[in-house]
Amino acid sequence: MKMKIVLVAAMALVGLTATAQRQEKVVDRVDQRTVQEFDHQDVTKKFKSHMFIDIQGGAQYTLGEAKFGDLISPNVQLGLGYQFTPWFAARLQANGWQSKGGWNTMQVTNYSAGQRLELNSTKYKWNYVAPGIDFIFSLTDLFGGWNPDRFFSAAIFVGGGVNIAWKNDDAINIDRVVKNNENLYKLEYLWDGTKVNPFGRGGLQLGFRLSPAVKLLVEGNANILTDKYNSKKAGNADWYFNALAGLRINLGKAVETETKDVYRDVVVYDTIYKYVTIPEPVQKIEQVRRDVFFEINKYEILASEAGKIKEIAEFLKENPNAKVQVTGYADVQTGNPQINDRLSRQRADVVVKALIEQYEIAADRISYDAKGDRVQPFAENDKNRVTIMIAE
Repeated sequence: MKMKIVLVAAMALVGLTATAQRQEKVVDRVDQRTVQEFDHQDVTKKFKSHMFIDIQGGAQYTLGEAKFGDLISPNVQLGLGYQFTPWFAARLQANGWQSKGGWNTMQVTNYSAGQRLELNSTKYKWNYVAPGIDFIFSLTDLFGGWNPDRFFSAAIFVGGGVNIAWKNDDAINIDRVVKNNENLYKLEYLWDGTKVNPFGRGGLQLGFRLSPAVKLLVEGNANILTDKYNSKKAGNADWYFNALAGLRINLGKAVETETKDVYRDVVVYDTIYKYVTIPEPVQKIEQVRRDVFFEINKYEILASEAGKIKEIAEFLKENPNAKVQVTGYADVQTGNPQINDRLSRQRADVVVKALIEQYEIAADRISYDAKGDRVQPFAENDKNRVTIMIAE
C-alpha cells in the first residue's frame, strides 16, 4: 500500500514537472502611455531698472577767435542717473573746471630797415561749474532690442542747466590795458565776481561693456549759452564743446535671471506578460540578430539603420512562430545613469514602435527591455549607443 502511494506521488510530481516545463512567460501586449520627463532648463534674462554713476574726464574747446590750441582747457564731469527702461535714462550731472577765451590781432613792428607784420594772440581763462539734467536715449536698445551682453552701445542725450562762472581775473586785467586804446579789441560784456547763465546741451555717448556692472563711456557734448559768457560781444550765442572718457558704474543689479524647468511628453511602452502552454514541438528557427546604432544623445532612427528593422520584420512575417527581443543600451562614457536609463528606454521604444506601427508586428511577439549603461554589449564605447534585436 505504501509503495503504491509513493508511485502515485512520483507520477504526480513528474506530471507537474512536465506541465511546468510546458508553461512559458510571453508578451501579452505592449501598453502605451504618456509621461512627462525633464528635458532642459530655460534661462531668461529680464531688464531691471537701476541707478548708475558716471565719472569722466577730458578736455573742453571754447568757441572763439584765438588759435584752436589756445582755447583747449581741462574738463571733468560727475553724474548720478537712473535707467528707467532699456532705452531711456535720466542723469543729474555737474560738468566743470575751466573755459578759455581770446582773439588774435595783427601788429606792425617797425624795425630800422622796414616793417614786419606779427600775429599776437590774446587769451584768458576762468573757472565754472555747470550742474544740470540730461535725458538719455539709447539708439542701440531702441532699434536693436535689449541685450545685456552687448559689447557696444550708442546713445544720444539732450538737457540743460545753469553755468556758474567765477574768477574772471585774466579778462579784467586785459581790459585794463585795452580799454583806453580805441584801436584795440574791447570786452564789452566783461563781468566780475560770479556769472550765472542758463545753458542747453546735447551730445552722443558710446559705451563699451567691461563687465555686467561697468561700462567704458566715451562722450562728446555741445553746450550753448548767452553771448555774455566769454565777456565778448559777438551778437550770437557762446558755445563750448567737451570730449570726455570715463566709467559708468551700475548701482545694483541691472539684470534679473529666471530659470524654468521644461518638461516634455514621452511615450512609454509597458510590456504585459502572461503564461501560455507551449504547443507541440516545432522546427527550431535559427536566431537572427540586428544591431540598430544611434548618434550620441539621440534616439531617432537613422536612415542608414532603418533597413535593419525592416529585415527583422520580414523575418517575423516569414516565420509566424518567431518572436523578437528588443533591448536598448547607452554608452557609459556619455551622460549619467539617470539620463542613460531614459535614453536606452527611448531607443528601445522607437524600435518597438516601428515594428508595431510601421510593419504591423503583433505586440505579443515582442519582448522589450532597456539596460541603460549598466550593460555594455560592445568593447568599443560608441557602439553601445544601440538597440539590439534578436529574433528566433
